[in-house]
Amino acid sequence: MVFSSLIFLFAYLPITLIIYFAVPRRVRNLVLFAVSLVFYGWDEPKYIAVMLFEICTAYFCGFYIQKYRQSAVKKAKGWLCASLFACLAVLLFFKYSGFVLDNLRALIPSVPSVTMPKMPVGISFYTFQIMSYSVDVYRGETDAQKNFVAFGAYVTLFPQLIAGPIVRYRDVDDMLTERHESIAKAASGAERFCVGLAKKVLLADGCAAMVASFGAANAVTGDALTAWMRVLAFTLEIYFDFSGYSDMAIGLGRIFGFEFIENFDYPYLSKSVSEFWRRWHISLSTWFKEYVYIPLGGSHRGMPKKYRNLAIVWLLTGIWHGASWNFILWGVYFGALIIIEKAFLGRLIAKLPKALCVCYTMLAVVFGWALFDGGTLQGCIDIIGSMFRFISPTASAIYDTLRYLPLLAVCVVGCTPLPKKIFAKARAKAPVLAPILCVIALVLCTAYMVDSTYSPFLYFNF
Repeated sequence: MVFSSLIFLFAYLPITLIIYFAVPRRVRNLVLFAVSLVFYGWDEPKYIAVMLFEICTAYFCGFYIQKYRQSAVKKAKGWLCASLFACLAVLLFFKYSGFVLDNLRALIPSVPSVTMPKMPVGISFYTFQIMSYSVDVYRGETDAQKNFVAFGAYVTLFPQLIAGPIVRYRDVDDMLTERHESIAKAASGAERFCVGLAKKVLLADGCAAMVASFGAANAVTGDALTAWMRVLAFTLEIYFDFSGYSDMAIGLGRIFGFEFIENFDYPYLSKSVSEFWRRWHISLSTWFKEYVYIPLGGSHRGMPKKYRNLAIVWLLTGIWHGASWNFILWGVYFGALIIIEKAFLGRLIAKLPKALCVCYTMLAVVFGWALFDGGTLQGCIDIIGSMFRFISPTASAIYDTLRYLPLLAVCVVGCTPLPKKIFAKARAKAPVLAPILCVIALVLCTAYMVDSTYSPFLYFNF
């Protein structure tokens, strides 16, 4: 089930809200746990068992991690390793075993062909959340959760279950046991949800149509115009798709009394690649910083080890996004850029005018998305090669470019704080404007969803 579907908007969500606010407060976590399992298992209920296995393992291990973390550190570390191993074993099996076998088969043809099971949706996200819980308990930054229902609700919480933000346990520990829902919070959450829904349905899906159109044209002509338009369209699609989902997740969480961290901070206005990754998918960057980069030593053990640690983090970031060489290349690419910026380029960039810094960053990011969207190494080569194949575009390509310019202009403006600032000023003068615009957005999105085919979020694949 996806947020941008009629069944979610007009069946699942209303029923969930009615049940949640009708029951006593003491059983609301149980309601969230139950309805989140329904949400997750709507299309593929068999994978609920996979998620419950990870939940039960981490819940059980958490008691012993806390029990021994002061009196017998080696035992606590053993239970921590057991919890992390169980989570990673499941993730590696479903997400990467097929990739490993395919590459082995390329080297050793005698390796038998095996049909691997489909990867459970959102497994990378909820696995990282569970791992953060185990590590935080081991570090003493939180206590083990004694209530299984509360812990299950934390992992399965449907607003952020499928594609984040990746919520660390210690950030919502208090909210699991004592949170305060209110009409004001619900109104604010509903408004944020409508903003995210409009981003997804009206902008991201429109950009997806652009990607498909220019991708098909480029496959025939291979000219630079269609290649650049395709990559630019994907650059905008992935932003509005993912930031739209995050807005919806944050909004839904707020309705139920939870406050999730922001996941995007206008990343396309960044003045360096390093800054871009502090503004894009903030919850993932934070996770890798706290649970990989800092434990490796961070930047406190000299420059060579700092660069080594950055290289490891970015290799793992690429692998996290998918079992494909193009994702590994994508991670290596951004890791190399960030290391170069830390070494010397960052100081040079800082002396440039802001507009040039943003242009440099966007050019680097656009090439990164070309790698990300390539699918295979050959696909990456084809896309980037076409971007520098300056041959005459067809008349239809020029027509499509002109036809999509209004949407591109709207999306470019939507990547800046300008719409938010205009809305805030208008809202101050006319408070009724917010609910009116939310209703209009909901009506427009509903009309588009009625007339469109199934359109999942891009990050569901990860």
